[in-house]
Amino acid sequence: MPKKAVHNKAPETRRLYRSGKDKILGGVCGGIAEYLNVDPVLIRLLWVGAILMGGSGLLLYIIAWIIIPPNPEHKWN
Repeated sequence: MPKKAVHNKAPETRRLYRSGKDKILGGVCGGIAEYLNVDPVLIRLLWVGAILMGGSGLLLYIIAWIIIPPNPEHKWN
């Protein structure tokens, strides 16, 4: 019976960054969309909904803007 090949490669770690390519205001929504592999418009709509449902979305966006680092592979102006 043949032995199975063993791969010792560690899985690639994904990191959450703010997007420099798909940004409107800080790149937070674009970065989350890149991380989750979804359309950034969907993430932006969720943020707007959170803002309209009590205002906590705005505070969370500002905190995310401060905490999430910019993507070093994107060009930032």
